[in-house]
Amino acid sequence: MDIKPFRINIPQAALDDLHYRLAHTQWPDQLPGDGWTRGVPLNYLQSLAEYWRSGFDWRKQEAALNAFPQFMTEIDGQPIHFVHVRSVEPDAKPLLLLHGYPSSIVEFMQIIEPLTNPRAHGGDPKDAFHVVAPSLPGFGFSIPVKEAGWDLSRSSQAFAQLMKGLGYDRYYAHGGDIGSGIVGMLGRVDGDHMCGGHVVTEPTSLALLGGPIADPDTNANLSDGEKARMRYLRELQTEGKGYLQIQSTKPQTLAYALADSPVGQLAWIVEKFQAWTNVAADLPEQAVDRDQLLTNISLYWFNRIGATAANFIYEAFHSSAPWAAASSAPMGYAAFNIKNVEKAMRDMVDPQRKLTHWSDFVEGGHFPAMEVPDLLVDDIRDFFRAVS
Repeated sequence: MDIKPFRINIPQAALDDLHYRLAHTQWPDQLPGDGWTRGVPLNYLQSLAEYWRSGFDWRKQEAALNAFPQFMTEIDGQPIHFVHVRSVEPDAKPLLLLHGYPSSIVEFMQIIEPLTNPRAHGGDPKDAFHVVAPSLPGFGFSIPVKEAGWDLSRSSQAFAQLMKGLGYDRYYAHGGDIGSGIVGMLGRVDGDHMCGGHVVTEPTSLALLGGPIADPDTNANLSDGEKARMRYLRELQTEGKGYLQIQSTKPQTLAYALADSPVGQLAWIVEKFQAWTNVAADLPEQAVDRDQLLTNISLYWFNRIGATAANFIYEAFHSSAPWAAASSAPMGYAAFNIKNVEKAMRDMVDPQRKLTHWSDFVEGGHFPAMEVPDLLVDDIRDFFRAVS
């Protein structure tokens, strides 16, 4: 492969344009007293947008991202951007980190250093990894998408080729959301080289991708806490799929709004961080760092990823390849935000209890690398220590 060094350098004109658009947003009205029921509340989004315009320091975050070595290559005709941080430890294991939606490599900013240099973070140097964190096709800087057909299956084949091109004959993989599906596919299509996969799951998966959730009030075996949590997930199953239905059917129609309005892109992603992070957090910034969240959203805005990410989901739903594939490599699962749904989560993913590694965490949520990075790093180390 032809691999070239890459640095993020958003033009000042793009920053100025963002600030101008945020200052001149045409705000809608809102009915009183709705909270988050109908979507992102007006007063909350106005406050966050103002911070994005006048308080958020993109150049500081850009420099933090550029502290990680980044590269560009082309695989199967598609530009692929990736972070590649080699550990100083001589016996480090190659680890492929795969993000999901609505995310990017920004999700991994807090875990790359502990994974590559455990000695400096209170860990055992034997747990060190060489980290490769690519942007999915159509996400981050893996743009433009030059043709249709970039689904999970094609992406998994591209990332298998990436690891081979980097000289890693044997490697490990971790992923969440779309990334978890790609990890499973790698275990199927590249099982001779992908030696183990670690994925994260949480109750959002149960609601959005699982089967219909029965009325919990008809089940006398459930506690009051379990019934309340299942009612919430049942509501999410009926009220929280709008984004998925639009992006999997008419992504181009949505693309115009996301590409033209930074506040539209902000609201589209922030809603998911409010709904999918830990239930104990009322607001997204109570679950994840606000600047890290806005760094992720800024990448979506500057690179017009809203449109290409939506197209990725369209491709996934119109592909013959499944969202989840049976892996021939050992698989480990970490389930987050599982209070009152422990059994339901395990029954959905591992009904016959065949998995050798399953960890339950009350903390965290859909974005554990941002919400509870220490817990995630420890679980990754525990699993791959056992399969190496």
